[in-house]
Amino acid sequence: MAKIVFEREKCIGCGSCQAVCPKYWKLSEDGKAEYLGPEELKEEEIDCNQEAADSCPAQCIHITK
Repeated sequence: MAKIVFEREKCIGCGSCQAVCPKYWKLSEDGKAEYLGPEELKEEEIDCNQEAADSCPAQCIHITK
């Protein structure tokens, strides 16, 4: 099972994660991203979150398999 790590303190609030994976990501009131999913990802949850990680200019989303 894959795990997701989100380093929120590094987030710049660009919204790219929300744009590509809105089911699991949104911008919160403080302007930073908020992860809405589980820490451990099921196989069907990886693709969308991998897109979010790949699109993040701050590189603060990490998926380990």
